[in-house]
Amino acid sequence: MKVNILAFGITKDIFGSSSVAIDLANDATISNLKYLLEQEYPKLKQLATYMVAANNEYALDGDTIHERDEIAIIPPVSGG
Repeated sequence: MKVNILAFGITKDIFGSSSVAIDLANDATISNLKYLLEQEYPKLKQLATYMVAANNEYALDGDTIHERDEIAIIPPVSGG
């Protein structure tokens, strides 16, 4: 299945775009997605932490991704 990934903050710079499309297996999890993204975009591993949101809610590594899910990568946020 092809999934569209939205990027925010520094992840837009890492991806070179505000969104990227990635092919995943039908039973892919958030952990699978992170692994594939880190292989495709090694600079993503340099972030201290980042979160993945699915359908406007933070997702856990074991959560399954569905074809029509809206996925977003949320970089670390600092305030001031």
